[in-house]
Amino acid sequence: MSVLSPCISVCLHDPATDYCYGCGRTHAEIQTWKSPQTDQEWKAKNLEEIKARLSGFQHEAFERSYAYKKKHGVSPIKELKLKGEYK
Repeated sequence: MSVLSPCISVCLHDPATDYCYGCGRTHAEIQTWKSPQTDQEWKAKNLEEIKARLSGFQHEAFERSYAYKKKHGVSPIKELKLKGEYK
């Protein structure tokens, strides 16, 4: 089974940790996800690692948005952007 990218279209990184405020990944992890050589096992493990980085409302928002993305193929924010309803 293919592991869906955790990107939920909230792409802004904390300057101290390099963690994305949306998905919790670092710039290096994002590049690894994009590489065709990256296997599904690494992606599944990394997904669990990044979920562990998030807490409180950030974790809840990620889980909700990621579940929506898995069901609909696009994150809620990306969907609004595509409709021109989010800037």
